[in-house]
Amino acid sequence: MGETCRFDGQGKHNSELLDLLKDKTLLPVCPEVEGGLPIPRPPAEIKGAGVFRENGEDVSEAFQKGASRCTAKAVSVHVGQAILKSRSPACGCGKIYDGSFSKTLIDGDGVFTQHLKVAGITCISDEDFLSNNS
Repeated sequence: MGETCRFDGQGKHNSELLDLLKDKTLLPVCPEVEGGLPIPRPPAEIKGAGVFRENGEDVSEAFQKGASRCTAKAVSVHVGQAILKSRSPACGCGKIYDGSFSKTLIDGDGVFTQHLKVAGITCISDEDFLSNNS
């Protein structure tokens, strides 16, 4: 969506995606911010069952809290499909970083994506959405 809510304080505006969705009702959310994490913030990655910063700080609780809040919002307005930011520890869909902070991708989903799937909401990566619709 381009909101400046990323860990680095930047946004990832994607005009092609927004053009494709211009006639749709959108529910923009950031589960990391909803969980109480600041902008900017140190990067985090999923390792095992938790989410950690490179210094070892466990931020799993904030990720779970934000994912729960955002999933509840999505369910309350009957969202059927979510387009999520690729590789994010919250929103990654299909591929996430491996927890080593070496930019190594592995198969997996972010915390929010996991919650959405449990709620029965179809999840796709922003990158997959564009490749499937171009």
